[in-house]
Amino acid sequence: MAAVVVSFNRLEQLEQGVAALLAEPVCGVVVVDNGSTDGSREWLATQDDERLRVLRPERNLGGAGGFEVGFREALEAFSPDWLVCFDDDARPTPGALAHFLEQDLRGIDGAAAAVYYPDGRICEMNRPSWNPFWHGKLLMRTLLGLLSGRSRQGFHVPDRCYQSEETLDIDSSSFVGCFVRAEKVRGIGLPRGELFIYGDDIIYTLSLRKAGGRHVFLPGVRFVHDCKVELHAAKSITPLWKAYYTYRNGLVMYRIAAGPWFALVLPVKALSWLLAVRHYAHKRRYLDLWWKAITDALRGRTRRPHEELIRRYP
Repeated sequence: MAAVVVSFNRLEQLEQGVAALLAEPVCGVVVVDNGSTDGSREWLATQDDERLRVLRPERNLGGAGGFEVGFREALEAFSPDWLVCFDDDARPTPGALAHFLEQDLRGIDGAAAAVYYPDGRICEMNRPSWNPFWHGKLLMRTLLGLLSGRSRQGFHVPDRCYQSEETLDIDSSSFVGCFVRAEKVRGIGLPRGELFIYGDDIIYTLSLRKAGGRHVFLPGVRFVHDCKVELHAAKSITPLWKAYYTYRNGLVMYRIAAGPWFALVLPVKALSWLLAVRHYAHKRRYLDLWWKAITDALRGRTRRPHEELIRRYP
């Protein structure tokens, strides 16, 4: 097994994550440093474990770009049977990867670990899920949940499944504690680096399932995500350029997830994002970004320069 970690300015957490990995049965660790300025690069340069490979792109590739180049390097440098990936503010608990390898992995192409905050609570942003458009009962439950503002409960793995040791089939998961069989990566391709940030993990795992792969939740394999952000109903997105990736990549994801239902999903999502203009001071700028995100997604244009977005939508 080889691990891929994407890092940016989280030296203390990176040190913990790398140490946790090197204590596990891994044949290699690839760290993609996206231009850190906090001493991470200097610290990585002092590490002499032969299993560690450090990539230093000339520019910030975002999480998606980091995982793309990291997956490629791991496959070429270590020829592993499995890849596991996560951000630099996450890490496996002691023995987690060894426990994964002890599982019956026959017929399994991808797997999601159970991810917790350091205080032991379930990390909501890393909760695995099912695609409601592929499951009739879940779709109805999700639609009913929309009326009560609890739609996530309709298609996300419930708390009780975290207390079990049973393998549970799922459709998508985040890239924190995500395991993918190397043979499957070679079959479906690398993560889509041009997406930059947001949704690339859900898009990748949904694509794995759509290609006929089996993706499962393994509650006995545990990761810690020492992140500072929790899910909340923020009315606006700051800085504004992040809204572009949220909307564009969201539609890329919905096209995969909804299939023939996408024609109905599109106007609902586009309208909800349009109405959000009331929460922004620079309304004309927001509407310009909204239009670009929608049209780029529909035309399959996913390589708009990041520098352009930062400049136009600060």
